[in-house]
Amino acid sequence: MIRKLMMLLAMSLTTIPAMAADRLIVNTDSRESVSLNGTWHYILDPYETGFYNYRYKERSEGDPEAYWNRPVTKHRSERREHGYRAPYTLEVPGDWNSQDDTFTYYEGTVWYQRDFDRPQLGKNQRVFLYFGAVNYEAHVYLNGKKLGMHKGGFTPFNFEVPRDLLKEKDNFLVVKVDNKRHPDEIPTINTDWWNYGGITRDIKLVMTPDNFIQQYEIELDPAQDILTAKQENRFRISGNVTLDKAASSGAVTLAIPELGVEQRYPVTGSRLEFDLELEDLQLWSPKTPKLYNVSLTYNSEELADNIGFRKIETSGKKILLNGEPVFLRGIAIHEEIPQGVRRAHSEADAEQLLGWAKDLNANMVRLAHYPHNEQMTRLADKMGLLVWSEIPVYWTIDFGNDAVLDKAKAQLKEMIARDHNRASIVIWSVGNETPVSPVRTGFMKSLIDTARSLDDSRLISAALEVHYNPETNRVDDPLGAYTDIVSVNEYLGWYGGTPDMCRTANWEVAYDKPLFISETGAGAKSGFHADRETRWSEEYQQWYYEEQIKMLKRMPDNYSGVAPWILADFRSPKRNHPLYQQGWNRKGLIDEQGHKKKAFDVLKAYYGEIEKDADQ
Repeated sequence: MIRKLMMLLAMSLTTIPAMAADRLIVNTDSRESVSLNGTWHYILDPYETGFYNYRYKERSEGDPEAYWNRPVTKHRSERREHGYRAPYTLEVPGDWNSQDDTFTYYEGTVWYQRDFDRPQLGKNQRVFLYFGAVNYEAHVYLNGKKLGMHKGGFTPFNFEVPRDLLKEKDNFLVVKVDNKRHPDEIPTINTDWWNYGGITRDIKLVMTPDNFIQQYEIELDPAQDILTAKQENRFRISGNVTLDKAASSGAVTLAIPELGVEQRYPVTGSRLEFDLELEDLQLWSPKTPKLYNVSLTYNSEELADNIGFRKIETSGKKILLNGEPVFLRGIAIHEEIPQGVRRAHSEADAEQLLGWAKDLNANMVRLAHYPHNEQMTRLADKMGLLVWSEIPVYWTIDFGNDAVLDKAKAQLKEMIARDHNRASIVIWSVGNETPVSPVRTGFMKSLIDTARSLDDSRLISAALEVHYNPETNRVDDPLGAYTDIVSVNEYLGWYGGTPDMCRTANWEVAYDKPLFISETGAGAKSGFHADRETRWSEEYQQWYYEEQIKMLKRMPDNYSGVAPWILADFRSPKRNHPLYQQGWNRKGLIDEQGHKKKAFDVLKAYYGEIEKDADQ
């Protein structure tokens, strides 16, 4: 009877809902912090034994067999069936798939654990545990207590750590990471990229004052007519600051030393808005990626940022940057380092990927198919690369499920919150190749409306599909009525037919909007050479790009850019040809060793011509 009552009590404890992540804290690099990167212990747990008991109920908080509790024994007769120790270690940040052959194809639960000492804290300081990203579902525990859970493999989140939970030494931190795919998640089961699992980005303790600037937005006022501003040399900067909690006194100080700005704004409540007029402002662009040192100070905490000011908009069939037409010479990029067969995460990784894009004469990158790490977008600011940033609403998700829509909106909000101040980002994308139906269009329109409500200073798009027609390829997806630009993925000559089909292909768009080719490409096994009609040869891929470029040169006048698929070969379990693919998507212009294929120079020359014509 006692055993039965104890089981019932344990089961009742598991019905308590998990705490959600706190409101996202931005610009953590500028805050007082302690890195928790490095070597962590792990337990591989495919049956989730550490989370569920033998009746498959979530274990109670104090259950000694729960893997979030330290496996301590007071006597040698006691039984414990888990533990954290070498050699079972993983490096953080990093995916688990690339660190040990055991994990190559693994999808499931891995428990991460490390100890840390309490940082030095002021009297009223607060502590947050911040994750750059964990793929996909994370449950976070500290000293046996659950801090919360988060879903979404590519966006940041944080939890506040109660001060009374922190010990002076040996705080026991555990993260349950689960990267299994499910039909009601974002992304869903079916994707064409590797499902890298793990704590894939930085993790840190962030210390803040009792009340602090949680988020802020500082930008060129999107309502200002940019041509008039340039002519009159008077620019309006607008912005807002959100505090973690309401305040009845104090002030936020905004400083932009190079522009002679030091403005104090009294605080009443939890949010303040401001605007100011400036002269001699140098606008950010790919040719002149000017960034200003900007600081915000509140409650003795100073946040420093590098911010560029620019305006992106459309006018009829053209995309305008700072009031002038701009052609997007793009390339799509996966967040992957091919030579290491791993998820990219560091500044050095970003330098490699974006450096390759610059070498291609690109002025734009499509970060597919999910938000990339913060080093990518910050470096794009510095290098002058325009950015398309996207949430992984990919292919056939459950469009009729309101809970799935909520998950997509959560990832959209986290993406925009983290990167709102990045001048390089000019397009928010709400999805890729979603099949047309009224339910799907309603789902996607809801995401577009959400994005606009969060940020009215950028363009909104989604990568659409096209169905080829022998006479005219017409882009008329109803979602195009709601996006700012019409973006379409086309593979004329790869998925059906051969590249010479491009010679007679014509294009038209049902909407009076800019047309952007968000994908096009062909696969090639690097080092395999044959005549141009032999698939998988570098010559076939070269021929494909040559014919595509000829077609692109006679596109209608709304043609505003292209981002071919893709910069570098990347891993995909869907690509299983035993000779030419071997688990790789081979559409890259660069192979898994970092070598450029023949098509790289073809695209580079095309972009060079466009850039030269624009300069004349």
